[in-house]
Amino acid sequence: MPLEEALKKAQEARLDLIEISPTANPPVAKITEKGKYFYEQEKKERLAKKKRKEVEIKSIRLGIGTGTHDLELKAKQTDKFLKEGNKIKIDLALRGREKYLKKEFLEERIKRLLKLVSVPFTEELIQKAPKGLNVMISPK
Repeated sequence: MPLEEALKKAQEARLDLIEISPTANPPVAKITEKGKYFYEQEKKERLAKKKRKEVEIKSIRLGIGTGTHDLELKAKQTDKFLKEGNKIKIDLALRGREKYLKKEFLEERIKRLLKLVSVPFTEELIQKAPKGLNVMISPK
């Protein structure tokens, strides 16, 4: 209906004419109380915010000489993080001459930890970082 007619109907009902969707063709408007409308919008936003889950990126740090028992402990910690729904960044920290070792040898160190993880996960490619190698994993 034309704008003037909508404004008349809103004044007769002693309510406000609120534009809902200005980009639509033709624009969509609603006759209602302004305070009530904004309260409902705020309520919807709060509900959406409550349902949204924040995903954190947790970090696990390894070295070349990390022992089997330490790897098992780090795998348990990784399982816990994955069950919580967090992404995990696994860093293989390299110092000095360790940075120049064969890449296959270094990747094997990270894969040793990944074999011990019991929770299903998706794995990205192992990447070279300034201080070593890292890989991102996330829960399935």
